[in-house]
Amino acid sequence: MDRPDLTDAISRLRRASPLIHNITNYVVMNTTANALLAIGASPAMVHAEEEVAEFVPLAGALVVNIGTLSPSWLSAMDRAAGAAAEAGVPWVLDPVAVGATPYRTAAAVSLSRRRPAVIRGNASEILALAGDPEAVPKGPDSTSDSSAAREAARRLARDLETVVAVTGEVDYVTDGARMVAIANGHRLLTRVTGMGCTATALVGAFLGAGLSAYEAATAGLAALGVAAEAAALRASGPGSFQVALMDALHGLDDEALARRARLS
Repeated sequence: MDRPDLTDAISRLRRASPLIHNITNYVVMNTTANALLAIGASPAMVHAEEEVAEFVPLAGALVVNIGTLSPSWLSAMDRAAGAAAEAGVPWVLDPVAVGATPYRTAAAVSLSRRRPAVIRGNASEILALAGDPEAVPKGPDSTSDSSAAREAARRLARDLETVVAVTGEVDYVTDGARMVAIANGHRLLTRVTGMGCTATALVGAFLGAGLSAYEAATAGLAALGVAAEAAALRASGPGSFQVALMDALHGLDDEALARRARLS
């Protein structure tokens, strides 16, 4: 395991206040936009294929989430990924429910070859994207423990020359050589829709602040996990937890992240 230095990750993000271009799904737009604002970034939800190539160079990072996939959105995602490569804008891919249908799988595989800086998914998604025949998706939910996808994540990271983040009860981040485990979070994260998508957006925020892909993936997942633990102390259920989570992200600072993040 190899822990990156996150001692000034939050302050770097807030000084930069990066614009994060999101091509994400209908279900999570409001949640992820508010999470980005709470952590200190500036969200833009820009999806039209006619303008994404012009918008990407304005952003600090691009987030691509295939949750509510359609042909026009897939075209926009492909154009945006190409524009990001040309402009040197880092981007993160969330291959939601890859493996569930041939169309979705082909889309995720194609986008994964467009050189994302980070791929973030649950264990079933990472196993499916890596071509594991044992992967059994359940829509956007995982049927496998995150530890089961560690080697698939490492292999995928090496093959695609990217950073792969696997989320679950314990999160894992690898660049193919190094790997760090993040043991933060709370069970209420699984009772609110879009929390995996929120994790991906937060990774994008730290990418946009100039952290390396390995640092950004670790910081994004650790920030969400630490904030979730704080939010759960004030919540009586999933509804109040979602509100408390935004407050916890807003109140998170470098000292709290360094003290409470459980990295190994």
